Amino acid sequence: MVSLGLVVSRFNREVTDQMEEHAHEAAADRGAEVVETRHVPGAYDSPLAADRLARREDVDAVAVVGTIVTGDTEHDRVIADAAAQGLTDVSLDRDTPVTFGVSGPGMSGAEARERVEKGKEAVDAAVELAEEL
Repeated sequence: MVSLGLVVSRFNREVTDQMEEHAHEAAADRGAEVVETRHVPGAYDSPLAADRLARREDVDAVAVVGTIVTGDTEHDRVIADAAAQGLTDVSLDRDTPVTFGVSGPGMSGAEARERVEKGKEAVDAAVELAEEL
């Protein structure tokens, strides 16, 4: 059985709560276990939590879920780039799969609500990588 760490962004909670539900359902469907869930303020904050989970001996992979909606500036793209690079670094540094189930940037809140399946996709990818590696 694959043991997962799950990182969930609290920003845009009306979306990320549903993403978290989909992530837990996907884990159960795949016979995986979420051994710990960490909630962080936003997607930008997810690499540190993912790193802490990836250090654990009982975690085979980490799935990260969140959403980044657009505003009046390019801030959403900066956040997405930083989060993606940070999570890639964690995965490579810890030799542990870390999957990016963060929707955005460049989308509205309504578009984000349509992409709650990212929670499932992140867990599916984490399980597949853990099993393959």
